Amino acid sequence: MSKIEIHKIGLADVDKLQNLSRQTFTETFSDCNTAENMNIYLAESFNISKLTNELNNPDSEFYFASNSEKVAGYLKLNFRTAQTELNDLNSIEIERIYVLKEFQGKKVGQTLFETALKIAREINCPYIWLGVWEKNDKALSFYRKNGFVEFDRHIFRIGYDQQTDLLMKRFCKSE
Repeated sequence: MSKIEIHKIGLADVDKLQNLSRQTFTETFSDCNTAENMNIYLAESFNISKLTNELNNPDSEFYFASNSEKVAGYLKLNFRTAQTELNDLNSIEIERIYVLKEFQGKKVGQTLFETALKIAREINCPYIWLGVWEKNDKALSFYRKNGFVEFDRHIFRIGYDQQTDLLMKRFCKSE
């Protein structure tokens, strides 16, 4: 794969973000959820109105990862009151790191994570945190490899199904 470029996106990218969000979420979770629950979640979470509001929120940032040919994945960071759970003014939430299946295993997710860590360090953030489904072994392995540890749990709804997410954090001290 050619060099991975990371760039911050804005409102002009909402359609591309919607398509990428739906595709990556479907590729990641459709085998483990019913079609009905997936359709409900995709309609609620990745509609243009919701994504527009998220892109317009000054406390959220989105980044695309791409090579010279195609967008391969994306990152969503939440600061201050945009955080979904903690609302810790001193932390950053990684709400989403999603990579298209065809680009998995090619360091796209790692590059997106390193972007989040770099941003956290630039603003002297003591830690970053995220929620990850307890049955997503691949993601759990990735986050543990990158120094995240579990500190709590919460319920994440996909359609009518309640699933348990592990809340994980990683301190941002320079290494």
